[in-house]
Amino acid sequence: MYTLAPVTHKGFCCICFSAALCYHAPMLEHWIAYGLPALFLISFGASTLLPLGSEWLLVALLLQGEAALPSVGIATLGNTLGAATNYLIGYVGSDWLTTRLLRISPEQRMRATGWYRRYGSWSLLLSWLPVVGDPLCLISGSLKTSLSRFFLLVAIGKGLRYSAVAFLTLKGSQLF
Repeated sequence: MYTLAPVTHKGFCCICFSAALCYHAPMLEHWIAYGLPALFLISFGASTLLPLGSEWLLVALLLQGEAALPSVGIATLGNTLGAATNYLIGYVGSDWLTTRLLRISPEQRMRATGWYRRYGSWSLLLSWLPVVGDPLCLISGSLKTSLSRFFLLVAIGKGLRYSAVAFLTLKGSQLF
């Protein structure tokens, strides 16, 4: 059995928010041991091909005493650069990469195109959303949005999301 002392905050698992022992302990201990570099890699992967989220690692690192500002900055940078890979795939225009590698369905692509046409590049502020976020970045690339505008809007959206997660984590940790 694993104890959660290195991966919990006052007895609660940061993933399932339950007390005592948790099956996430080995995974958490592994990633937490690598700190901010692991957060960068997980954040990058979370906005590309890999079906994972990065918020759990941000929460775990914050609960372990990692500073909020660098943690949010690293997570935002990794997630934004990951989104840039979707932009690049859209820019290059490969349908095989879009459907096979990114697994973006035609329905998801149509939905993202609708959002993009309706709200323009401002919709990139929502690139952090599940289901529609990756296709938005892809559509942005296929429509040849300015790279500087892409990075600015995506970084703002993702940064605000990670900032909210960090704020709620730190405020919530004060309750226990």
